[in-house]
Amino acid sequence: MDEVRPTSVAQAHGLVPLFPPGLQAIYGECRRLYPEQANPLQVTAIVKYWLGGPDPLDYISMYRNTGCPAQDIQEHWHYVSFGLSDLYGDNRVHEFTGAEGPSGFGFELTFRLKREAGETAPPTWPAELMQGLARYVFQSENTFCSGDHVSWHSPLDNSESRIQHMLLTEDPQMQPIQTPFGTVSFLQIVGVCTEELQAAQQWNGQGILELMRGVRVAGGPWLITDMRRGETIFDIDPHLQQERVDQGIETEGSNLSGVSAKCVWDDLSRPPEDEEDSRSICIGSQPRRLSDKDTEQIRETLRKGLEFNSKAALPPINSQRQSHEKPQSRKDSLESESSAAIVPHELIRTRQLESVHLKFNQESGTLLPLCLRGRLLHGRHFTYKSINGDTAITFVSTGVEGAFATEEHPYAAHGPWLQILLTEEFVEQMLGDLQELHSREETKLPKEYSWPEKKLKISVLPDSVFDNPLQ
Repeated sequence: MDEVRPTSVAQAHGLVPLFPPGLQAIYGECRRLYPEQANPLQVTAIVKYWLGGPDPLDYISMYRNTGCPAQDIQEHWHYVSFGLSDLYGDNRVHEFTGAEGPSGFGFELTFRLKREAGETAPPTWPAELMQGLARYVFQSENTFCSGDHVSWHSPLDNSESRIQHMLLTEDPQMQPIQTPFGTVSFLQIVGVCTEELQAAQQWNGQGILELMRGVRVAGGPWLITDMRRGETIFDIDPHLQQERVDQGIETEGSNLSGVSAKCVWDDLSRPPEDEEDSRSICIGSQPRRLSDKDTEQIRETLRKGLEFNSKAALPPINSQRQSHEKPQSRKDSLESESSAAIVPHELIRTRQLESVHLKFNQESGTLLPLCLRGRLLHGRHFTYKSINGDTAITFVSTGVEGAFATEEHPYAAHGPWLQILLTEEFVEQMLGDLQELHSREETKLPKEYSWPEKKLKISVLPDSVFDNPLQ
């Protein structure tokens, strides 16, 4: 990428027939906010994506925003992307499907960065950050929504900052626009600390964003990112964790629908020498592989870590769609068009199990109370997907549709994918028995929990057991 001052912006004030209509529409919204900055600094892709370049965003414009002293909003730099929506309408990047639906992916990214004292030009590192997010969208075809989180695991500006992850929200100033190629909304990137990301994962992103709006140094009403911020919102106000986040999980449930984990499960119903239908997975054994269909279903569950469906539903094992209507959103259901199109390369018989033993490392085990209280008690599901193989464990409540585990047969396996259906009464019992796992403090391992009447056993084991399964 290279930094330039775009000459085309000034031209856009007049009637320029060759000026791309999608680009012109976004510039129009920018000019509404910044009428005095008709020629902003801009980072542009040297080789455009549609010519084989690596950067999907054609441009990132950078504006100086004076803030709003009346609302105690500080001065900052405002970045706006061009390229996630359809700028040209000629299929060079996005398929043109008409003006009724979304333009391209239907959104552009923005970012607000606190202006440091004496700073006369905007830093350009946010442009590369936005290009990285755009590459993810183009490669995965997953769109972002307000409230989504992005685990980055590195300071956004490659410094020593605590701001190492991101949440996404509607830009507070830029309004959705209608272009000749569809609608475009503006999603703002908000830098957050690890503790704030974890709270968003366990509760929901919108709730954490609302808390941040009330803390000036954490962003304030316009959620301006300050890379020098050294305190989390929970450091600033310790009551927020218990009074807002924990209470929110209790009353509203958690939006975390799954995690990658160190976990295995044993079928205690059959002897291990029965190779045809023996234990599906155990430490030291060779696991069966998930079918493409199951893999895609679980990937859809884990891909975002968040879901916004009003009614929990697992994708059916049957590859036939129940309806030919296109979902309104890629997030309305855990079933996606891509997963529905995959036909299993083999037919795997779903087996009902009488007794199971679940094994987790400590990090995964501490999420069990959240899984039960924040997900199952709210009629939802939660999946652990092993990082060491194809093993997957999905807990489901009685309100989840599409599960192959039932109240009559609460433990069911489809290859190495285990589903466990828990009634509300049993969940409450387990929460009492697993109360000590709610703490993230190191505890002595192994920990064993057993419910003989339910034929269920859970072990929390050291990482070494999963890292060296043959020992």
